[in-house]
Amino acid sequence: QVQFVESGGGLVPPGGSLRLSCATSGFSFSSIAMSWYRQAPGKERELVAAISSAGGSTNYADSVKGRFTISRDNAKNTVYLQMAKLKPEDTAVYYCYAHIFSNKYWGQGTQVTVSS
Repeated sequence: QVQFVESGGGLVPPGGSLRLSCATSGFSFSSIAMSWYRQAPGKERELVAAISSAGGSTNYADSVKGRFTISRDNAKNTVYLQMAKLKPEDTAVYYCYAHIFSNKYWGQGTQVTVSS
């Protein structure tokens, strides 16, 4: 079955960096576009970044452009989110996501807290 396992979250001071990973299994990873979403307390879940199946196309929420980078390693079935210049407003649970054959799949989420 389809599985996503996120890791890499934690507590980081403002201006710091983190790299999130989402290891996947159970589907043809190299054929599927992948995304990262986040949800802050009391807010709607929002798209942070997305990457095409081959990795040649990416897009970002305006709030993270120039600070976050999404990438993927199709040999390792893993998608990454490199986050830099983190701000307190980046605090949220981060989820990886894929839409596979009309089904939506989410990881369990990893908490990112930006605070001094």
